[in-house]
Amino acid sequence: MRTDIHPTYYKNAKVTCACGRTFEIGSTVEEMTVEICSACHPFYTGVEKIVDTAGRVEKFKARLAEAESRQTRTATVKTTAGKQIEAVKKTVKSKIPSVDEGNNKKSGK
Repeated sequence: MRTDIHPTYYKNAKVTCACGRTFEIGSTVEEMTVEICSACHPFYTGVEKIVDTAGRVEKFKARLAEAESRQTRTATVKTTAGKQIEAVKKTVKSKIPSVDEGNNKKSGK
């Protein structure tokens, strides 16, 4: 068996969690920092916690808010446009004689 090929093993390696908890384990790294541990993990605590390291939740919430505002603006535009179209239809109908009126005028009756 070859000698001196294994890394140094630390029996009391220090682990620090983002929640502030520190504990010791055996590892080949002397000090570690972790984002979540058993003291703050939702599975062990029963409390829901959003763990987001890349800002994905904030990006999603921003996209959701933008989509909702766009939907509201679209609904407003459709309502306004619908009212304008109805007004134009009424104006056009009042200026164009109906088919029956036009036939009566041409025949002279």
